[in-house]
Amino acid sequence: MTGIGRVALDRRLALRRSKGLMPGVCSRFVSKMHSHTFNLSGAHLQACPSGALWWPDHRLLCVADLHLGKSERIARIGGALLPPYEVEETLSRLESEIALWDPAIVLCLGDSFDDRYADSALVSDARSRLHVAMAGRRWIWLAGNHDPVPPDLPGSMLEALRLGPLTFRHIAQAEAQGEVSGHWHPKASVSLRGRRLTRPVFLIDSHRVILPAFGAYTGGLDIGHPEIAALIGPDALAVLTGRVMLPVPIACGQAASG
Repeated sequence: MTGIGRVALDRRLALRRSKGLMPGVCSRFVSKMHSHTFNLSGAHLQACPSGALWWPDHRLLCVADLHLGKSERIARIGGALLPPYEVEETLSRLESEIALWDPAIVLCLGDSFDDRYADSALVSDARSRLHVAMAGRRWIWLAGNHDPVPPDLPGSMLEALRLGPLTFRHIAQAEAQGEVSGHWHPKASVSLRGRRLTRPVFLIDSHRVILPAFGAYTGGLDIGHPEIAALIGPDALAVLTGRVMLPVPIACGQAASG
């Protein structure tokens, strides 16, 4: 990135922080206070405003679908040239969550990279930041459909992880119990005080939680989509992310989505 480009990016990030769109010193406490707590198969979990999941008993921080390198991958295959800020923004958000929770384990639920070549294409600054984030903690990459091979980075790669009563994997399985997954990038829209509000969501029922995509430029799939609806029970909540988290019964969320 050129010096001019870096200055422009720093200004944009400073503006986002000033508007409360990126965690700062004060908003770290807000993030902890406004997490949505729930139990899954006896595990006490916290759905965070950022879209991360925190498991206090194991000091485990879980994120799904970072899709690092998406803009580079699209440019590489001859697609539209997107502003190359998604890696910067995603890493900044991840660093903020690590600073907030100080996890012993960081678990990435697959599609951490936008394809199998994206990790190699990361600029040196991004790689250095990942190395710093990984230092002193266990880091686990789960295989996703976008990144089925191990990245050229520290950490271990698994197809799935079983820890206590929970199983972590990239794509939910219909028969699973106590499952934590990602992949679908769920989002929902609700009407609130006369306004239409659309946000990434956690989907939580008695059997599983599906995390929202953590990365920038990731988009989302409506929770009313048949492939998502087939996985979620009638008791489910759609918990909208953001500074004020909003739990909505799935029937209401589906009715308001579209």
